[in-house]
Amino acid sequence: MRDGLSFGVSIAPSTDVASNRALAVAADEGGLDLIGIQDHPYVSDFLDTFVVAGDLLAATQNISVFPDVANLPLRPPAVLAKTAAALDIVSGGRFELALGAGGYWDAITRMGVPRRSPGEANVALREAIAVLRALWAQGSAPVRLNGEYYSIAGARPGPVPAHPIEIWTGSQGPKALALTGAIADGWAAPLAQYLAYEKWAEANRIIDEAAAAAGRTPSEVRRIAQVVGTITETPGTLRVTNGAEPVRATAGQWAEFLARLGTEQPFTTFVFWPERPSTDQVTAFAREVAPEVVRLLQR
Repeated sequence: MRDGLSFGVSIAPSTDVASNRALAVAADEGGLDLIGIQDHPYVSDFLDTFVVAGDLLAATQNISVFPDVANLPLRPPAVLAKTAAALDIVSGGRFELALGAGGYWDAITRMGVPRRSPGEANVALREAIAVLRALWAQGSAPVRLNGEYYSIAGARPGPVPAHPIEIWTGSQGPKALALTGAIADGWAAPLAQYLAYEKWAEANRIIDEAAAAAGRTPSEVRRIAQVVGTITETPGTLRVTNGAEPVRATAGQWAEFLARLGTEQPFTTFVFWPERPSTDQVTAFAREVAPEVVRLLQR
């Protein structure tokens, strides 16, 4: 973390294991803080995200890894708690957890999981967060939670993660955003193609108000801006006040845009989604964009 700021890169869990590792090592050696790994278990040529997470944690030294975002309907929270804690322990505290309540329901249901309405998905997300925290807690008293979608009938907690794992959500709708503000540790803003740039400020406002209503300081909720694009050699025309246009611009232009997000909105974490993943793109973000964002925000 750099003065309260953090930077990361997101990758797809492709079957090109060597490429995944190379991107992770470039991010780690470049001084980035986070690697996000997409989680779409229904994509036939994607490896399991949590297996890839373990592999990338083993290949790196300092960087943290998180699913971007974990597909909750396909990952029961009691087992997810065990998996996340194990990854955190074996990596010395370098795992965080981002959760998605469900998005591509046609694909999800083809894997044998019942479809949930947005309201049902929000209830399930709230219950899942309670399950995760209960099973990560210190102590040996049996956990008993009776939920509509997730229940625990006397399972004992443990193992305790190596550090307090943060739970972030990829929420979009007003009720899901309010849930994030009330109980989550962070918000991983959906890509602009799902939640257009002009809607991010309102989403942050909803999170702030919900956090305050729950007796929290809004800044307790980490805000993670995720931006798709390419770092170019020649200047580009930024169209990032509305819509979902990828950012195709120089490192300096990228830095100005991200610094603006960190000034006008409460974003403190910035995750780069390269359109064409390469170690050169990751290194440029780490060595050229991130330090300039820090400098601009400090100024």
